[in-house]
Amino acid sequence: MYCCPLPVPAELVFDQGIGDVFSARVAGNIINEDILGSMEYACKVAGSKIIVVMGHSKCGAVTAACQGVELGNVTSLLSKIRVAVNDVKSEGLEMNEEGIETVSERNVKNSIIRIRQESSILAEMEANGEIEIVGAMYSVTSGEVTFY
Repeated sequence: MYCCPLPVPAELVFDQGIGDVFSARVAGNIINEDILGSMEYACKVAGSKIIVVMGHSKCGAVTAACQGVELGNVTSLLSKIRVAVNDVKSEGLEMNEEGIETVSERNVKNSIIRIRQESSILAEMEANGEIEIVGAMYSVTSGEVTFY
């Protein structure tokens, strides 16, 4: 499990016990060496079978990226999300509530692409049917998870 920091623990979202979910949480679902290393460990060493890249509605990191926030180390983190912001803006969407939610979804999809591109271990495991890599969005309003 790899997700944006949710307002609730992933174990509760998926009705799992403590220790049943290997969770790596980082604002905005960004991909870096530490996150990739955690996912590689979870799958190749600890035996996890699925990576769920899960964003959530009303994400503060995505909203900050849409608003062009620059602040210390947050600037680098948000720059990774701005790829999705630029994609959505190029499609003519405004950065209102709907546009920001579209950026959140696109960011999840972009993160999945980067996992496959930047981790030969995970890409090979997925190609061999050993793991699955999927995207999801958690609604903070309803508690519902939508997979895609």
